[in-house]
Amino acid sequence: MNDRMFLTGLFNAAINAADPLKALQRRLPAPPSGRTVVVGAGKGAAQLARAFETLWPTPVSGVVVTRYGYGVECAHIRVMEAAHPVPDPAGLDASAALFDAVKGLGPNDLVVALVCGGGSALLPAPPEGLTLEDEQALNRSLMASGAPISVMNAIRKHVSTIKGGRLAAASHPARVVTLVVSDVPGDDPAQVASGPTVPDSISRIRALRYLDNYRIDLPPTVLRHLQNPNASAPDPTDPVFACNDVHVVASAALSLDAAAKRAEAGGIPAVILSDAIEGEAREVARVHAAIARQIQRRNQPFSKPLVLLSGGETTVTLHGNGRGGRNTEFLLSLALALDGVQGVTALAADTDGIDGTQDNAGAFADGLTCARLRELARDPAEYLANNDSYTAFDALGDLFVPGPTGTNVNDFRAILVQ
Repeated sequence: MNDRMFLTGLFNAAINAADPLKALQRRLPAPPSGRTVVVGAGKGAAQLARAFETLWPTPVSGVVVTRYGYGVECAHIRVMEAAHPVPDPAGLDASAALFDAVKGLGPNDLVVALVCGGGSALLPAPPEGLTLEDEQALNRSLMASGAPISVMNAIRKHVSTIKGGRLAAASHPARVVTLVVSDVPGDDPAQVASGPTVPDSISRIRALRYLDNYRIDLPPTVLRHLQNPNASAPDPTDPVFACNDVHVVASAALSLDAAAKRAEAGGIPAVILSDAIEGEAREVARVHAAIARQIQRRNQPFSKPLVLLSGGETTVTLHGNGRGGRNTEFLLSLALALDGVQGVTALAADTDGIDGTQDNAGAFADGLTCARLRELARDPAEYLANNDSYTAFDALGDLFVPGPTGTNVNDFRAILVQ
């Protein structure tokens, strides 16, 4: 088996560990005496809904929204599709449909919320005085800022009528059980999809401080809204949330453990560096490259052969106008730092199957990546400066394109040192 096949096998093991059927089976609530209504959002929401229908013993209805092209057919739960990462009118319709689904429920009814990564963009619901265009501009500002996902979502939940627990509040007095596939470092369920059914304690004042800390330039209309005390998201101590439950059913930690076991079964020891790495993709890559070089040249701090695994969510501060996501940006920076080093091969990919807005999940890189680009009269450093990593790996034929996976537990990185 060659190195790329080996790394692909690790990626597949990570995806299988987050399989919706297995994930939900571990945390299903008891059926209610009344109705069961499913709501949900995220890139894997349709697969979660279909798995829930398979497992649930009583009649069920509801609606979930996923990204265009990620829908699957369900028998009773309506599956809607909308745009990601920038919201569109279909997302507005989906938010309205979720509110309609939980309208008029009683204390004997149960709302099951299936929440996974990508839900923030899929559920636009601008407050009074703001428009969809304002939410679109907000999303673009946040994505270009390089701020961690936790910061982005802390701001988003105060500029919404559905995020920050508002959908759960609208479900009251029905009980709400939220089942989360976590794509955020640290697995805080309130941060996944900006917590439509999970309130948290990050205040509006703290969100405003984030704007200064990360130099985020919001559209004036959005900033004025955020400065208004009425913009504050619900308080998690509000009694309307008292009977609600939240469970993380799949995460990067579980998936990395599965990948490590697959590597060791193939005779290669594995070390998990972290399941919650954040920071600029190119900087995180340089640290990973330094560890790989030390192992390759010194057998420190671990002996080769070895595979280094990590997860989490890096960010990219845009300086250029190229094409690429955070995983290909990570890999191009890694390739520059490993330029000429032999015996090191890496795969970095988003576990939902899409890295940014392109058709790939990520790519492969090694110590010869930069030399191969130069042979094509292409400058890898120039590509990185222009945030054009997709174009670089596309030119080499090294993009990793598994297609939609049906789940989302954030970034997956595997570096094999032979």
